Amino acid sequence: MQKKTNGMIREYKLEQFGAVPFSHGTLMLLLKGYRRPNDKIAEWLRRGDLVPLKRGLYVAGPPWRKGELSLPLVANRLYGPSCVSLDYALFWHGLIPERVYEVTSVCMRRSRVFDNALGRFSYLTAPQSLFPVGMRQEQASERETFLIAGPEKALCDKVLLTRNLRARSRDAMQVFLFEDLRLDEEALVGLDVAVVAQYAESGHKARQLHALMQVLEEAR
Repeated sequence: MQKKTNGMIREYKLEQFGAVPFSHGTLMLLLKGYRRPNDKIAEWLRRGDLVPLKRGLYVAGPPWRKGELSLPLVANRLYGPSCVSLDYALFWHGLIPERVYEVTSVCMRRSRVFDNALGRFSYLTAPQSLFPVGMRQEQASERETFLIAGPEKALCDKVLLTRNLRARSRDAMQVFLFEDLRLDEEALVGLDVAVVAQYAESGHKARQLHALMQVLEEAR
């Protein structure tokens, strides 16, 4: 650890944020008393004491970051309201084998993509009525939580938001799940079909979602 000097007192205060994103306004409060606080922020950015996530949102750099960085938490803070879902959530729950590096989410605003030092964060618009269905709250730290789709919601969102998906029968849905997504069949055992039923009843891609229900019911 670097020796603490009077000139580094402000930098050490970055430790208080842990691994949680914080806003430009919060930084301005931290730098209260500086005649030119934005110059100090620019210096921190150059040195890596701050990592920019988007305009006006940061996370502490490695020298001052305390705790493990949670990409789903970052995704929630980058653009909201949003919920981590689709491929990233499928991998999170162990349904697909390949590691997913892009943090995928559903949201109620227009679709967006953010590229920053932590990676790529993408957001697809979901129907407002379906946004909360099957959502879970997980712990990022003792004080911080984030929203992520349960495995059922992640599957439904993948079916709903995959363009030109023609899997309208049980057999076609099996091809999509087990060949295209390379889903683990055993991971489907015990999934809550009621979540899929809520999606199917919404009228969005009803035939595909009913086909998904058939596959899940056979796996129970």
